[in-house]
Amino acid sequence: MPMRSSEVIVIGGGVNGLACAARLAAKGRKVTLLEAGAAVGGGAGEREFAPGYRAPALAHLTQGLDARVVEGMALERHGLAFHPALATTVLSGAAEPLLVRGGKTSGPDTAAWEALHRKLSGFARVLAPFRQMRPVRLAGENRLFGLARQGLGIRGLGRGDFRELLRMVLINVHDVAEDELTDDRLKGLLAFDATLGAWLGPRSPNSLILYLDRLARGADPLLPKGGMGALATALGRAAEAAGVKVRTGAQVERVLVEGDRAVGVRLAGGEEMRAGLVVSAMNPRTTFQKLAGAAALDAGFFKAVGHIRARGAAAKLHLALRGAPEFRGADPRSRIVITPSSEAVESAFNPVKYGEVPGAPVMEAILPSAHEPGLAPEGHHVLSAIVQYAPHAPKAGLEAARAEMLENTLKVLEAQSPGLRGLIVHAELLMPQDIEARFGMVGGNWHHGELAVEQMLFNRPTFAAAQYATPLPGLWLAGAGSHPGGGIDGAAGWNAAQAILEAKA
Repeated sequence: MPMRSSEVIVIGGGVNGLACAARLAAKGRKVTLLEAGAAVGGGAGEREFAPGYRAPALAHLTQGLDARVVEGMALERHGLAFHPALATTVLSGAAEPLLVRGGKTSGPDTAAWEALHRKLSGFARVLAPFRQMRPVRLAGENRLFGLARQGLGIRGLGRGDFRELLRMVLINVHDVAEDELTDDRLKGLLAFDATLGAWLGPRSPNSLILYLDRLARGADPLLPKGGMGALATALGRAAEAAGVKVRTGAQVERVLVEGDRAVGVRLAGGEEMRAGLVVSAMNPRTTFQKLAGAAALDAGFFKAVGHIRARGAAAKLHLALRGAPEFRGADPRSRIVITPSSEAVESAFNPVKYGEVPGAPVMEAILPSAHEPGLAPEGHHVLSAIVQYAPHAPKAGLEAARAEMLENTLKVLEAQSPGLRGLIVHAELLMPQDIEARFGMVGGNWHHGELAVEQMLFNRPTFAAAQYATPLPGLWLAGAGSHPGGGIDGAAGWNAAQAILEAKA
């Protein structure tokens, strides 16, 4: 097959791949981005799931894009704008709906929630710079000095606040909720938001650190004007404007290795492309196990890659509705979280550890069609929900688990929106296995590897590949499987591009 040359090949056209490619191209690199799908965006895109009904492909909100990505890619100039930050309506059993916006709410815990949110937001601001830093290696005096320098901002908290931050980082979110709050609705919201998309429950160790990471990206969720598809479109336009050559429908099946160095890729159709650098925004296990292969890697490293935990526990629900559902008076333009308590979140998590479906899943739902016209026929609506928890290895088999999961989810929704079942034109439930197959997320894990303390910073995705460079010269990582992890923000891709530029690779 004919050979094509490029200075840099980026594999994967999700948010991180686009951010990395645009950053490199803006610095004068000749970059080709290869995306297997028909359009860029990955999990941040949009798709028609039933005739005439469109919904966010996977992620339906963002906590906010990395500011460097927004400014560096001039995304506003390419059409990106956001609706005002969404308020959250918490629905909980027979209790009254509770409206929460950042640190503001009502009810018996108004002051307690405000105080807790202020304290946690302060800790999140201190930790936020870590998201934009390349993790240091714990080896050598200079590297240790670098880690200490990164920690100066934390030490600047003062002794008391520093001790409290360390306690919070090591504690679980359930205990924090029990210590600080009395309203079960707020306890449930805190527990749900801390565990959203993660393989852990509120009582799991270190679960609060995921809530701090969430707050580090923004206080309230955001929805792009035009929907998530508009975000993907703006990113694609910005990348092309920076000089990136974007090729869709280009599935990479192999990283070419010659002389112990990555030198290009081979596409599914047999076409080979050469490049000085290959940057993968794909899942690390996919990158090393399938694209590079064992023969190109040290045996110990290859084994470590196989030990990266990537269990997904979230399902994605799409409902095509012939009318507008009514959630007990909730604002249809708010984010609706159905979670009775922290205990309810834990109870939903427990069954999936044994491959079973929870009887009462908890969830986050939005009505994209309440914000944007054209997603459904006139008078009709689309509901998008992230449902927790779903077994990534169901004992009863995938289709039986899907049917049970859908039924249990609809029961929970119907309890909070009587008559909703009668509005359903079509229902689609993506289990973790579907998410893996459709979006290349191993295990169905949205972060391309579990966000756990032992898989963060200089251990993400592994110790030997934590600085975006990999043990295979010429091959770099730029996806959510690298630091700082997932979320629709582009930080990992931007960090990777910066590391490449600093290394003059």
